[in-house]
Amino acid sequence: MLAQQHRMRASAQFSATTRSGARSGRRNLVLYTAKTGEEPTIIGFIVSKAVGNAVTRNKTKRRLREIIAPFVAENPTGYRVVVRALPPAASAPYTDLETDLTSALATTLKKLGATAREEL
Repeated sequence: MLAQQHRMRASAQFSATTRSGARSGRRNLVLYTAKTGEEPTIIGFIVSKAVGNAVTRNKTKRRLREIIAPFVAENPTGYRVVVRALPPAASAPYTDLETDLTSALATTLKKLGATAREEL
């Protein structure tokens, strides 16, 4: 579970991150990352009804939250990340989601010029 200070809630934050952030897409998700300086790292999830019913969407969000938690622990400040789950994410095994998210995060951090230490 992410601490409240690391949760993205405002629509403006989602929009700013998706419009100005580095983007990387995979089979199960699309990830946007932006640098914020010294502000706390915040993570947002977009899981639409196309992914499935409420139970499926919440399960997908829980799995993605668990995968991104180590990144937040290592980088408590400096980033905004939005994870958009695609419909195949609902039936994807945990290991596939983990692989997709970590590789997409590494790609966006590389695009932003982040150091290797900041990756998962």
